[in-house]
Amino acid sequence: MRSLPIRFVLRAGIAGAAFAVIVMLGLPQAAWAQSPAPAPAQSSPAATPPAPAVAPAAPVTPAPAPTGQAAPEATPAQPGDAFGESTDLTAKTILYVKGSGTWDKAFDTLSASFRKLKAYLDKEGIKPDGMSMTIFTATDDTGFDYEAAVPIAAAPKNPPHGDIMLGQSPDGQALKFVHRGSYDDLDNTYEAITNYLDDKRLEAKDMFIEEYVTDPITADVKNLVVNVYVLIKPSGTSPG
Repeated sequence: MRSLPIRFVLRAGIAGAAFAVIVMLGLPQAAWAQSPAPAPAQSSPAATPPAPAVAPAAPVTPAPAPTGQAAPEATPAQPGDAFGESTDLTAKTILYVKGSGTWDKAFDTLSASFRKLKAYLDKEGIKPDGMSMTIFTATDDTGFDYEAAVPIAAAPKNPPHGDIMLGQSPDGQALKFVHRGSYDDLDNTYEAITNYLDDKRLEAKDMFIEEYVTDPITADVKNLVVNVYVLIKPSGTSPG
């Protein structure tokens, strides 16, 4: 998932903090690890006590994020929002556009695909039968492959052509998570989802789904509501 590299960056930064302190103070590593014992104080009451040795600042370790809880979002979660809710997805008939994109322009890329789908639906007089969704079929640190889809009640009389394709949405056991906030803040939600799966010892499939409660074409990009469905491999056990 796209949030995994964030954790590695944080850990690398913490590990390098101690070395940075040594360099800034100009102390050898051995002296940083253990300072020599100070010489015994003189018996004279007027003797000036030796100046204390300068100890390097201890590296600050951030508190771990609470497992199984979403990171802070632009819009707070509301009572009843699902986070790890077990659900069985049922396949739906969909019209979709396939493509690839990069994470830095993800929302613009997906919105363009949904505008293309809307133009086709309006032209053919077809009404959506559910919320728009993005099916992520492959991801890496920089980009993703996707299917931007709109569910419909039945296959159209005139088969779609060109970039528009007819198919079925994924089905199977999944966990549902609700995100509220900007699309960029989804990285925080995916990080929390990863922690949740680790804590429950569940293994996710490579494919996952974003279902848009707010219209991805007309909604404010900073105030979205997105249902994230993570498909779980059959060997995993449902959280209890």
